[in-house]
Amino acid sequence: MINAAEIVESGTSILFITFDSLRYDVARDTLHAGRTPHLASALPGKAWERRHTQGTFTLPAHMAFFSGFLPKMPQPRQPVRLWECRPPAFKTVPPQTFVFDAPNLLHGLAQHGYRTVCVGGVTYFSRETPLGSVLPDLFHEDHWRPEFCSPEIDSTRHQIDQALEIVDQYNGHRPLFLFVNISATHVPHGYYLDQSNDTTASQAAALAYTDPHIGRLLDAMTSKGQCLVIMCADHGDAYGDDGYHGRGIAHPAVLNVPYAAWVHS
Repeated sequence: MINAAEIVESGTSILFITFDSLRYDVARDTLHAGRTPHLASALPGKAWERRHTQGTFTLPAHMAFFSGFLPKMPQPRQPVRLWECRPPAFKTVPPQTFVFDAPNLLHGLAQHGYRTVCVGGVTYFSRETPLGSVLPDLFHEDHWRPEFCSPEIDSTRHQIDQALEIVDQYNGHRPLFLFVNISATHVPHGYYLDQSNDTTASQAAALAYTDPHIGRLLDAMTSKGQCLVIMCADHGDAYGDDGYHGRGIAHPAVLNVPYAAWVHS
């Protein structure tokens, strides 16, 4: 069990990666096929957990994550939450949960001395529109450029290069909360298979493309010392499943997401 309260109190840095739109079945099958070796070597038990997302598209899912609600296990009994906003007086919280007395996780971590940094991917992190500023505004520092977004075939390399600059500049005087929204698994990704349409196969190809770059970031982040790593998708995507396409719908292809969390010492 991860004791997030102790982790935050000790000033342990945190890396939180979301793979935008990544379906659980795609993540699982791509890993089992040996196409994501860096992820396989890092994930606990060399496997993804299947969990249910808190939102069916990027904005509500991330608002939930940053409010303390990470994807839940598909079972009646839930494990201890990593973090939670200070609850009403009648509710008790397990001691392992980090309780933040703030309107969101980022502000709560800032109260404990963390520097919070976002490397955006999809346009909800772009500041190109008023709505695209809602999530970046939660952080001390945010980064987004067009080449970070999914229409760019090498988006993950650009994103991880930016993230590595942040890690390289990190001097250890303040704990770091680094968030990266990986856009390559968001449509469009058919071009990874030289096709015009998006499918589970092209999303798998996109995920395989991201793998060595995720490995670069994990190596850099964990070289700085103990680190809490959280990885998940914000939601999935339907590609004709039962006639459904896209996201924002309560379909299993959208609701089931991969999840993993571990402490690297």
